[in-house]
Amino acid sequence: MVTQAFAAHGYTLYLSPQSPHREVFAFRLFVPHPYALIDLPGFGLAGRTSLFAAHRTSDGKMGQLVSFELEADRLRFEQRFTPD
Repeated sequence: MVTQAFAAHGYTLYLSPQSPHREVFAFRLFVPHPYALIDLPGFGLAGRTSLFAAHRTSDGKMGQLVSFELEADRLRFEQRFTPD
């Protein structure tokens, strides 16, 4: 199995197999819960989104990075997300 990681915006990112898109959009949110299940379609977001496993290089914290095409989607996700 080949794992493709890349560095972007201060993170080392690994694409989630659940992610519908393979790009990092302009609006991002780091979720410091690496094992939380994030069902992006369940949030009813309007724009495109992507989900990555993430390692924040500034402090070594593991988690997930959710990126959003629209700022309104980032705000909606931030308000509604509760970790497992």
